Formats: sequence, C-alpha cells, structure tokens
Amino acid sequence: MNTSPDTPTPAFSTPAELPELRLKRGEDRRLAAGHLWVFSNEVDTARTPLTAFQPGALCRVVSDRDKFMGYAYVNPRSLISARILGRSAQHPPSKSLFVHRLQVAQSLRHALYDKPFYRLVYGESDALPGLVLDRFGDVIVGQIATAGMEALRPEIEAAVKKVINPAALVWKNDAGVRDLEGLEHYVETVFGEAPESVVVEEGGVGFQVPLGSGQKTGWFFDQAANRLALRKYVGGARVLDVFSYLGAWGLGALKAGATEVTCVDSSASALEQLQASAAANGLKPSVIKGDAFDVMEKLHGEGRRFDVVVIDPPAFIKRKKDVPKGEAAYKRLNQLAMQLLDKDGILVSCSCSYHLEPDHLLTAIQRGARHLGRFAQVVEVGGQAPDHPLHPAIPETRYLKAYFCRVVTD
Repeated sequence: MNTSPDTPTPAFSTPAELPELRLKRGEDRRLAAGHLWVFSNEVDTARTPLTAFQPGALCRVVSDRDKFMGYAYVNPRSLISARILGRSAQHPPSKSLFVHRLQVAQSLRHALYDKPFYRLVYGESDALPGLVLDRFGDVIVGQIATAGMEALRPEIEAAVKKVINPAALVWKNDAGVRDLEGLEHYVETVFGEAPESVVVEEGGVGFQVPLGSGQKTGWFFDQAANRLALRKYVGGARVLDVFSYLGAWGLGALKAGATEVTCVDSSASALEQLQASAAANGLKPSVIKGDAFDVMEKLHGEGRRFDVVVIDPPAFIKRKKDVPKGEAAYKRLNQLAMQLLDKDGILVSCSCSYHLEPDHLLTAIQRGARHLGRFAQVVEVGGQAPDHPLHPAIPETRYLKAYFCRVVTD
C-alpha cells in the first residue's frame, strides 16, 4: 500500500488572508452561470501567476473587475486549474463546510433509498468537486480525484465520521485520473476494519462486492435504475450479459424470469465472485471468460442466438482525441451484439464515455443495424440513477447513456 502524496493540508484562513486568483476579461461568465471549473487559459497569469500556488492551495477567485466569484482550490499542474468550493464571500472554506455538504447529500439519498447502499457524494453535483463517496451499509468507500480534495482529506474524514459515523472508511485512490493531478495511487483504511467484500442487495438479489480489489469503488450504482428497467423484457428470455463484471445485469435477469443467462467478462476474479453470488441466491448462469469482442465473434460463429443482449462496456473514449477510434469500437460492438439477437430481440446498449454524444451512440446502433439489414427501434432511454444527480450548469456530470432497442429482421 502506498502512502498518500505529500500535498498540503490547507490552514483555513479568513477571506482577507486567502490569495486571489484573477480571471481574464470575460472569463467569469461560465462561473456566473453556475459552473465550478476554472481552466488555466482563463486565468490572468500576469497578475496572479499559477506558479505561485502550491497544488491544493485555497484561494479567492475574482473577475477582472474585482467581482468575487467564489472560494476554490488550485492546482497549477492541471488543465482545470481551480474548482469552486463555495460562493458565499462571508463563509470561506472551513471544517463545517464538509459537514454541511454531507448533510445535504445524505438528505437526498435518505429520501431516495430505503437501504444505505448508494452513491453518497457525486463530486460537482453535490458541490464537492473531485470527491466521490459510495455507501455500502456501514462502510464508506471514497475516491479523491484532485489535489485540492487530497489536501482537504482530514476535514472530509472528520465530516464523514460526524455525519455518517460508519464502521469503516476506505480510500480507494487508485484511479488513473489522479495522474493528471500529480497524485500517487494508494488504498487505505482510515478507521475501522473494512471487510474484503460486502453484500449489496438490488432487486432481491444479493451481490458479493469486493471493496479493495474491485473496479472503481467496487460496484456501479449508476446503472441500478437501468438494470431494474431491464427486467420487464426478460421473462422467458435467453439473455447475454457482456462486460458482466459481478453479474448485476445477468443475475437480475435470472431473478426476473430469464430462462438462460450467459455472462461474459475478461476478469477471472469478477466471474468467481459472480458465481459465488449466483450460488448464494440459487441462480445458475453460464459464464465465459474472455475478451468481449472475441467471445461475441465466437458465439456468432457457433450459431448462438439470444432474445436479449446487454452491452455495458468500460469507457472507450476517455479523451477527445480518442473519439474517432472509440466511436468505431462502439459501432462494431453494437453490430456484434445485434448479430447475436434472434429475429425479434432486445438490445441494451450502454456507454459511460462522457465524450460520446448520445446521438453518436444512436448512430452507432443505427449503422450496425443497417449493416446487418435489420431495423432498430428505441423503446426506452435510460441514464444515471438518481444518486448521481446532474448539475444543470455542468454537462460533464451527465455521462451515462443507455438505449433499450427492439431489433427485428427488416
């Protein structure tokens, strides 16, 4: 386990003591509209050089006309050079800020969920940019993406203990996005004893979820509403769950009455956990370990057909420059999926790539269908579950797309 990087813990200051970060002329409009990010090319570096700031330092963001825009943390190494934490000039960042933000976030989740399994904090949408907290009953698993939040870690931990008081808090700070902020990777239990895995219940199925070794924080709460929406399509159906991970789509389909479910994933450990969850719930899926594209080609060559195919891949497009290659991958993936559908079947096509426009995913579906001489109808559109709320001024908070399509022979 690596130790956390040497980022400064901010000493909370009075407004007058915090340094200014001044914007260029006209660069305050997006912030005034509610966005929380300041890009490096928007900063008046002649008057407030970014190099004067340590990564994670707190500041006052002001316009070229001395208008206060908000309190933020800074990282001169990042394209997003500052992120707003608060907009009240009378209330600079303090330890109580995190307590308040967590209380507000928790009140929403309490209203939405009967059981404590959800995304508790979703970054900018909960006014805590760079921070994700997932709740697994009495265990909180968090991820920090920015130097500013890394510097504020002690305050976050104290707020979690005060507001939630979980049995354990785990930082799973091993995501690649930390590289962009100059942060090291580490996994650390802050307090308590976190189990290796927990059971998450969704739609009457208990899933064994690894906390330290799994993908992201261990579970994908964002797809929960879409997975439940699938159930009305699977009664008596043969279902293929591609990129299955822990089998959330596939085991849910079996629970809802599918007659046959095949789960495909490249991770042996994920499939082992999937099978353990299946056995604990009295469910019997088939599993195939391998690259999704190769497995789908092989299934097609064998003449296999399904009534429902779900494709829920990782992000193929992580940067704008990856868009052309990524869009080609989505087209091929959707075409392979449709090749495996019977004459009248359901395709669930998902993408978590923010840089893939929703219409472009639809285009990939349509092109795949026409290449096969088939007709696709979109019968339902899904997005993020409500514990991943959208920030109206920040389109980057809306990333998940799910299209439920009926695909017939034309």
